[in-house]
Amino acid sequence: MNITSLPLGQIARDFPGATTILHQLKLDFCCGGHTTLEQAASSKGLDANLIAADIQARTDQREGQPNPATLSMEALIEHILNRYHDVHREQLPELIRMAKRVERVHGSHPKCPSGLTGLLEAMQGELENHMNKEEQILFPMITRGINGIAVAPVSVMREEHESHGAFLDQLNDTANGMSLPRDACNTWTALYLGLETFRDDLKQHIHLENNILFNRIDGRMGGASNG
Repeated sequence: MNITSLPLGQIARDFPGATTILHQLKLDFCCGGHTTLEQAASSKGLDANLIAADIQARTDQREGQPNPATLSMEALIEHILNRYHDVHREQLPELIRMAKRVERVHGSHPKCPSGLTGLLEAMQGELENHMNKEEQILFPMITRGINGIAVAPVSVMREEHESHGAFLDQLNDTANGMSLPRDACNTWTALYLGLETFRDDLKQHIHLENNILFNRIDGRMGGASNG
């Protein structure tokens, strides 16, 4: 199999450990999951063959470990709820608290992430609404096997994921690329570490839904098992 010709979303889905490599190289496998590795690497001046070799090596090391792509519908949904929905609801209130403090105390600092609190509060509202729709409408449809009717809400969720991807870009810009000034206090440091964790979790969350769970409903990526 020529990994370089595969879409990033399929690579993230089918090769355990690949997401870590893609994260590090800033190759977008969630909202930009339809771009092939060769195309994405070329756009950034990277060697797609070296990346593919690294992904294959990482996958070989993890052989035998559970792959989310092999989970049943019910098990995958349960994993998403426990690992991402519940965690996001814990992350955002604390990030908002720290952002308020940093903006209040360090508002005059040239690298202060001005507007970050409002951005996070808006995201909290959007993400909560998104997760509620999944929990109350879409996921029950899927677990009851009503996949035909589920295609329409899946399309809406994919569109909202695009909005979340745009938010992550705005978050990175507002936080100066998560680059801390030398005199950053402990709260500022903890805030950026928390933002990085939230960003990576949200990207992985979107990947699991777009490229694995939703793909089983609408076949956008192709080749996934129905569990």
